[in-house]
Amino acid sequence: MLSAKVPLEELNDDRMVVPTYAKRGLSQAVPRYEIPEDAMPADVAYQLIHDELNLDGNPTLNLATFVTTWMDDEADRLMAETMTKNAIDWDEYPQSVELQDRCVNMLARLYGAPEHHRSVGCATVGSSEAIHLGGLAMKWRWRKAREAAGKDATKPNLVMGANVQVCWEKFARYFDVEPRYVPLSDERFVIGVDEAMALVDEHTIGVVGILGSTYTGEYEPIAALSAALDRLERDLGLDVPIHVDAASGGFVAPFLAPELEWDFRLPRVRSINVSGHKYGLVYPGVGWVLWQDAADLPEELIFEVDYLGGSHANFSLNFSRGASQIVAQYYNLLRLGKSGYKAVMEALSDTARWIASELARRDDIKLVAAGTDLPVVCLALVGSPGFSAFDLSAILRQRGWIVPAYKMAPDAENVEVLRIVVREGLSRDLASELVYDIGAAIDHLAGGRSVEQPASPAASPAPGHRVGTSRVTRAKASPKTRAVC
Repeated sequence: MLSAKVPLEELNDDRMVVPTYAKRGLSQAVPRYEIPEDAMPADVAYQLIHDELNLDGNPTLNLATFVTTWMDDEADRLMAETMTKNAIDWDEYPQSVELQDRCVNMLARLYGAPEHHRSVGCATVGSSEAIHLGGLAMKWRWRKAREAAGKDATKPNLVMGANVQVCWEKFARYFDVEPRYVPLSDERFVIGVDEAMALVDEHTIGVVGILGSTYTGEYEPIAALSAALDRLERDLGLDVPIHVDAASGGFVAPFLAPELEWDFRLPRVRSINVSGHKYGLVYPGVGWVLWQDAADLPEELIFEVDYLGGSHANFSLNFSRGASQIVAQYYNLLRLGKSGYKAVMEALSDTARWIASELARRDDIKLVAAGTDLPVVCLALVGSPGFSAFDLSAILRQRGWIVPAYKMAPDAENVEVLRIVVREGLSRDLASELVYDIGAAIDHLAGGRSVEQPASPAASPAPGHRVGTSRVTRAKASPKTRAVC
């Protein structure tokens, strides 16, 4: 979120916090946007912040986010024990680095990397950094090949569906790559293979396939994209790689659909990103990016860093970062194993499909996604009931549920939906309450009763976008808002 500084005189009464109830006898106001002149007792500072954070939504009832909100107590303890470790200090914390190496090895094998290939990868700050690193590798690899062939190496482009996460738009803008979006339709909410091929040319650095669209939870047809690109190379000589954005599905598909070919089993797939803090079941924020072979990562992008000890290879957009999420990822891989991840994903999938089956009983609801890929349920209202999905979302918020309403990506923006992300913490009992509350909210609105504070479609975010409540500023959204989580 982008924040801005504003003149204090514009804030009026909002300049101060008056924490008289944080501790008996404390009555002086505390500056809200200035550093206080004096220190305060630790317990008072804690209580003041703790009380304000009660205004946030309940993570258990937050069905908008894919991000993990619960871990084992033992994982919590490990994270607390490693919060002070800087993951970049290789020589000081060599065992933390070893755990990252083990995670990369485990994930590369999970994603079908051939044993005779020397796959490489690294931990990142969520899939955002992973996407930027994957995009940079594609751009540099394409440019290097073009220059070696004596061809023009300017104006690179990247082909992807209009349903991509906002990180891809940021990558294209920040690193001067033309984004070529495959438009959606009222009946297709993921990339179209033929439509994507029509956008590919000699300046295309890669095609992005999404394993679990943020909008609907659907897997894109990555094997079909791979086959189409194989034909394109055979016919036109264009060797275009695929990067798989498996931010959400990378910890789901291997356990629920192991026969699905989307990963390094397809030679055309050269790199993959995945979010450990989504269905990898780790608190935010940890991501991973992997390349099928070391040759897929141009050596010019790798820095040999001599910092606080020996020299080490580094490829990242940041430097210092906590080691605790990496440790927590290794804990989950070790603790759960393949059977444990499979059991968790089956349970989440069962709950999602149960919710979908219950909602499908109503004739005023149309299911757009029913938990058949990711454990995500996406629904739309049938016909013109006189109220919107945004109104329904607002009614549910009054009950405590955070169920986002949004318009689909271009060119399907006339479709309004609500999305339910099933994560650990949403029990079948809570799911039953959710189904009941959705029905009750629809009946409430259908009876002609209005929403006290309806959400405006124009102000409502795409998946995961949060309409800010800052007293200072709200960042302006792009006219074509991309999905975020």
